[in-house]
Formats: sequence, C-alpha cells, structure tokens
Amino acid sequence: MMDFRIPVGDWIEGFFDWVDVLFGWFFDFLRTLFLGMFDAVSWVFGTPAPWIVIALVAVGALLARGWKFAVGSVIGLVFIMSVGQWDNAIASLSLVLVAAFLAIAVAVPLGIWAARNDTVSAILKPVLDFLQTLPAFVYLPPALALLRIGVAPAVIATFIFAIAPGVRLTELGIRGVDKEVVEAGQAFGAHPRRILRQIQLPLAMPSIMAGVNQVIMLSLSMVVIAAMVGAPGLGQDVMQSISALNVGLGFEAGLSVVVLAILLDRFTAAFGKGMGLYSRWRKASLAKKEAAEQARLDSEDLVTAGAQRSPGGLA
Repeated sequence: MMDFRIPVGDWIEGFFDWVDVLFGWFFDFLRTLFLGMFDAVSWVFGTPAPWIVIALVAVGALLARGWKFAVGSVIGLVFIMSVGQWDNAIASLSLVLVAAFLAIAVAVPLGIWAARNDTVSAILKPVLDFLQTLPAFVYLPPALALLRIGVAPAVIATFIFAIAPGVRLTELGIRGVDKEVVEAGQAFGAHPRRILRQIQLPLAMPSIMAGVNQVIMLSLSMVVIAAMVGAPGLGQDVMQSISALNVGLGFEAGLSVVVLAILLDRFTAAFGKGMGLYSRWRKASLAKKEAAEQARLDSEDLVTAGAQRSPGGLA
C-alpha cells in the first residue's frame, strides 16, 4: 500500500506564515483596536460599584419587559456577585458586547446586500454554510496564530463564529417583506434607499432582531471556549474547574454564564417584539398623535363643509 498523504496542514501553515509576514502591521492594528474596545466597555461596566450597575440593569429591565424581569435581573446579578464572579462576568460581558457589535455591524449590511442582490446571496450562502458547519474550536488556532494570545484572538474567533445567523436572518427578513408594499412605494416614486429605510427595515425588524439575538447568544457560548486562547472572564474558571476537577467552581462560573445568557436573550427579545413600559409608552404616544391628527383633519373637513353650505361657498 502506497504511503500517500496530501500536506494540507503544511500548506495552511505556510499560508498563515506568509499572511503574518505580509500583513503583520494590519493584525497589530486589529489587536490594538480590539483590546482598546474591550478595555473601554470593561471600564464602563467595571468602574461603578456593582450595586449601581445592578440598579441600572434593573431600570432597563423594567422598561424593557416589566417588573418581573427587573426582579429576576436583580436576583441573577446578586447571585453572580455573591459567588465572587462579578469581575469575571464583567470581562465576559465586555467580550460578548465587543464581538457581537462587530458581528452585527457586518452582518446586517451583508444581509441587506444579499437580499437585494441574488448574486451576492448565492456567493454568501456556501460561505455561511461553511462557517456554521465548522467546529467552534477550529476558529481558535488561526486567530491565535495571527493575533497572539489574549483578547484579540477571542474577539475575532467569536466574530467569525457568530456572524452567520445575523446575515441569514437579516436577508430572510428583507426578502419576507410583502412585495405589494414595496411596489406601492416604488409607484409613488420613492428612492430605493428610502424604501429600504422606511418600509423594508421596519417590517423586517423582528427577523433582524432575532438575528441579533442569535449573534449575542453564539458570542456568549464562544467566549467561554475562547478562554483556551487566554480570553479573560468566566471561561477561565470553567477551564480551571475542568483541569482541577473543581465541581463547585465550575457550577459557579457556569451558572453565572447562564444568568448573563438569560439577561442578554430577554433584553434583545424585548426590543425585537416591542415589549415593556417604554414600548407601551411609545405606542400610546403614537396613538395619541394619530388621534390628534385625525381630529384636526375632521375639524378641517367640517370647516370646509360649512363654508360650502354658506352663501359665499355656494357662489
């Protein structure tokens, strides 16, 4: 039997060496950028006292979904603080927010482009299939080779891992808008960008927000795995509990991840479905404006009708 082996691994390793030599300056810039973004978000959430952050989250939860969610948010965050995982939770949250922000900033425009161009959609589909099929651990070695150890490889690996559902659901939402509504806008001479901004995006918002929700959830799951490349946060305690067989530490860190996941999931779902006190107030405000506008139009109609019945109107 002939001993034959295709050196795919050697080719890929040589390719990454070539990229590192040629574009090392660019990856140094990305490493500095990602670390700066992470430090900024971590400073925002980590500088105030935990009770201040908990109070602000409770107010946001009250506005987003109501008092039950607010009480649950307080209980969950107090649990994280009581088991000594507050700093790790802030680090994980910062990493999630940075990676999710970058993924959403790229995924939504790509999804819109794919929805408006069948060629782009055909090109992106196999790429997204490949990204969603590839195991999560496979993203770590290339990111580690190009961006070294620490926050930067975790951000880029999480970004690549989480971007696919954002693109898919954005495209699905735009394509799912009723064509008759779009054609009505075109019949009135609206510019395609105005149709996108005022018709397609508002109607597709539930699907887009579902994509945002999935991006955030995948980012959180990847952040734990990214502890293998030196990412700070709850993932480090999870890895430490595995290596030291420390079941208690593993449960504390794992339950803290669950609390963060529930909070992020409920917040994004609330914005997508228009729930909470703020959404109700906004809907009531819009309803009042519509009622006032309708009353104004009715009064103008009455004045016009009265003028037509008067002798001057008949003339």
